[in-house]
Amino acid sequence: MTWSTYASYLVLVIFVVLAPGPDTVVTLKNSFAGGFRGGLVATAGIATGNVIQGTAVAFGLGTLIVQSQTVFQTLRWLGVAYLCYLGVQALRSAYRGDYAAIDEAGVQHGALRRFREGLLSNVTNPKVLALYLSVLPQFIDPAHNSLGDTLLLAYTVAVLGAIWLVLLVAFVHSVRAWLQRRSVRRGLDTATGTTLIGFGAALALDG
Repeated sequence: MTWSTYASYLVLVIFVVLAPGPDTVVTLKNSFAGGFRGGLVATAGIATGNVIQGTAVAFGLGTLIVQSQTVFQTLRWLGVAYLCYLGVQALRSAYRGDYAAIDEAGVQHGALRRFREGLLSNVTNPKVLALYLSVLPQFIDPAHNSLGDTLLLAYTVAVLGAIWLVLLVAFVHSVRAWLQRRSVRRGLDTATGTTLIGFGAALALDG
């Protein structure tokens, strides 16, 4: 793989990671509730998920998953259920509006839960695997295909995605004083909850 090919790939990946999706909404959800640290922990979970999926594709496991309808559909419906579950959680928080109690509970066992939310929302999304499988072969020369090149391309998505999410978390942190207002948080929880359920519904219909 040449540097010019890799540069073209970088441009494509930047557009991909900037497109709003479940990873973005899950990061925002945890940033609103858990502050800068909460957003970073969720981002770490998402990045771990991207590394796992990228590694699976590089070693050929991604193709096996996509080709197996049973495995692929199971993964898809797990993703649907989990996104809807996170969406309902956010809507419940908006309905209750008791953010003092919510924040206290989040401090007690927030880190593991936020990491888990980021990880599971990513690894249960089969569209990430489909993206890797459809995009990576376009930038790899079949005559000089190597595991190293495939891993480099796959991990580039994880790194650039994490950088974008960290910048997003930093922005949320910069306006945190405004976000602490109860009416604002209820509105944001309503928006993120509805969006997550919408992503879940879209994933359910995309089959």
